[in-house]
Amino acid sequence: MPLHTLCQSDELAVGKMKAFEVAGHKIVLYHLSDGFFATQSSCTHTFAPLARGKLLEDCKVQCPFHRARFDVRTGAVIDWANFPPGIQLLNIVRGEKALRTYKVKVNKGGSVRVDVPAA
Repeated sequence: MPLHTLCQSDELAVGKMKAFEVAGHKIVLYHLSDGFFATQSSCTHTFAPLARGKLLEDCKVQCPFHRARFDVRTGAVIDWANFPPGIQLLNIVRGEKALRTYKVKVNKGGSVRVDVPAA
């Protein structure tokens, strides 16, 4: 897979996230205390934009719509959609699904690069 440069490492502070579109893929880049990570940009529940959500401690991102939480390192579902009350009825149709993740590399010059498949 080809590497694509997103930004310089000092352009995204620790504890922040930012959305990008690269090679036809919409992704969110997260800067955690132990490095950079990237996932697909939309929640797997109802496709809400994760970059408008919250980056929580312990490497979690929370969806802005129904509060689903995902591990940004692995894409794993931590908590499925649980807000507002009653959303669990939709969860019967929209079962838990992990986020797609992308490999991120930072080169010696500080460029943050992501591996994405050709579109």
